[in-house]
Amino acid sequence: MILTDEEKRMRDGAEGAATAAAMDLLIRYGDALACDRLCDVRNVAGTMTQPSPVKERLVREGGWDKAFAVINLDCDTEIEVPAVRVPTCQLQHGFGPDARGVVPYPPHRIELQQDAEAFYGRRGVNILATCTPYQVGNIPVRGEHIAWMESSAVIYANSVLGARTDCEGTASAGAASLTGKIPCWGNHRDENRYGTHLIDVRAPVDSFLDWGMLGYFAGGVAGEEHPVLAGALGGRVRPDLADLKHFGAAAATSGGVELYHIPGITPEAPTLEAAFGGTKTPEPVRYGPAERRAVYETLNSQGTRTDVDFVLLGCPHASVDQVRRAAAALDGRRLHPGIELWLMLPRALKDVADRSGYTEVIERAGGRLLGDSCPAMSRVAPEGTRVFATDSAKQAHYLPAICGIEAWFGTLEDCVDAAVTGRWHRQDTGFPQRQGVVRLVGVLPEHPAARHRAGRHDHQPDQHQVGARRGCHPGAHAHRPGPGSLPGHPHRRLGPRRRHPRPHRGQTRREELTAPCRCAATSSHSGTARTACTTSRPGR
Repeated sequence: MILTDEEKRMRDGAEGAATAAAMDLLIRYGDALACDRLCDVRNVAGTMTQPSPVKERLVREGGWDKAFAVINLDCDTEIEVPAVRVPTCQLQHGFGPDARGVVPYPPHRIELQQDAEAFYGRRGVNILATCTPYQVGNIPVRGEHIAWMESSAVIYANSVLGARTDCEGTASAGAASLTGKIPCWGNHRDENRYGTHLIDVRAPVDSFLDWGMLGYFAGGVAGEEHPVLAGALGGRVRPDLADLKHFGAAAATSGGVELYHIPGITPEAPTLEAAFGGTKTPEPVRYGPAERRAVYETLNSQGTRTDVDFVLLGCPHASVDQVRRAAAALDGRRLHPGIELWLMLPRALKDVADRSGYTEVIERAGGRLLGDSCPAMSRVAPEGTRVFATDSAKQAHYLPAICGIEAWFGTLEDCVDAAVTGRWHRQDTGFPQRQGVVRLVGVLPEHPAARHRAGRHDHQPDQHQVGARRGCHPGAHAHRPGPGSLPGHPHRRLGPRRRHPRPHRGQTRREELTAPCRCAATSSHSGTARTACTTSRPGR
C-alpha cells in the first residue's frame, strides 16, 4: 500500500488512536484486495446504532466507545471515538419509538438505539435511518467517490447517480468515516465500470412489478458483474425513482450487482457502445414473456396457503409517491380482521406523509407507517404470521428464510386486496392462473426459504465475530442463502459469492445479514401462533 504523507500521519497516530486504528484497518483491507492506494471520500453511509446482542454486551463492558472500536474498527484496544472526519450518515437500523405497541420488538432495544443515536449524533453522524439516503438529502454527485453500505443504496448510487462506491462493510465504512479514505479498487476505477452482460428485453416492462422482476432476472444473469439493458423497456418513456430503486434492489438480491447501465437513461451510458466501453458487445441474453413468467413463479414459489396474515410494503423504503399510491388504494377500505399492513419509509418522509394526509388515510384503513427499519433488517414480523404478501422482490426473497414464513409477491393492488380480503387473489392479468412452476432451460432458482424449511442452512457467524485478522477482510460479509440457477442460465448461481478474483476487476463485496434465522421463529401448519423473530443483526 502506497500511502501519502497525510495517510502516514494518520497511521502513526498523529490524529489520535481511533484514527490510527481506522487507518490500520484500511491498510489491511487494501492488502487483502491487492490494492496499492487509497482514494479520498467525503460521503460515508454506514451502520453504528443498530442494536444486537453482541453490541449490548460491548456497551455494558465499555460503553459506545468500545462497541465502535470492536465492531466498526476491528480494534481491541481502548479508544475514544472522535467526531467523524467526513459527512457520515446512519443507514436503516432497528425499529424506533413509533413501533411500540405495533411491532413485537424488544423495548430495551429501542432505548439502546436511542442512546446510540445521541452518542453518534454528538460526533457528527447524521441519523437518516433509512436504506434510501438518496431520498432524504444524501445525494452524491456523478463521479464522486463515496463509501456506502446497503446493497440497494450502493447500486442506486453507482448506476442512477453515477457516484463511485463498492458495497462496504460495517468496519470499512466505520474506518472511512474517521479518515475520509477507502481502498481505490472495484467500482472506484474507470476500467471496472463498464457493462459485462447484455440483456435483450422482449417482454413488457411498464410497471413497478415488472421492474422488480427484470432486476431479479438481471441479477441472476450477471451475478457480481454489470448488466446492460436493451430492447423494448415498456410503454413509459423513462422509469421513475421507485422503478429504478426496485430494479436495483432485486438485482442486488438475486445476484451481487452493484452497477448496471440502461443506455439513454443511466448517466454513464448515453449509448449501448458507451455502456461497454467501446469493446465488443457480448451475445445478448433474452428476457421475454417466458422468462418474465418464470421469474414471477420463482418469487411466488414459497406461497401455498392463500390466507394472508401480513402485508409488507416499502422495501427499499418507500418514496412519497409510493405512499400516495398506497393511500389511494386503501382509501375508503378497511383491513380484514387480524391482518396487519406495514408500510416502511424514512422517518423524514413520514412527516411529509403526515402533512399530506396520506398517513391518516392509511391508518384509518388499519395500516401503519413505520420508519427506521424493516422486518428483514430487524428479523421480526407480526406475532403469529404464517403468510405474508409484498410488492418487493427483495423481501419476497429474504423474509421467508429469515422468519420462516410463506410469501406472495405481486402488485400494490394485489397486496392491498389481500390486506382487505384476507386472501391472496392475483389481479395481474398478464399471467395465467398458476399451474405449477414454469421451467425453461435448467432449474429455477432455489428460494432461500426452501433451504430454511428443509433444515439445510449452515450456521453463519455473527459479523462481529469475524474481522480482518480473523480470516476475512473488513469489507467482507456472510453469503446470502438460496443457491440455485436462473431460468435459462444453469451456470449462473444465485448462492455464495465467489471467493476468487474476477478477471480484470478483482474481488467484489459480499452481502451480509443473509443467513437464515436460527431463533425460535417457526411456521406452523396447524395454525399455532409462532414465536416472533427478534434476533437482531446490524445493517447491510
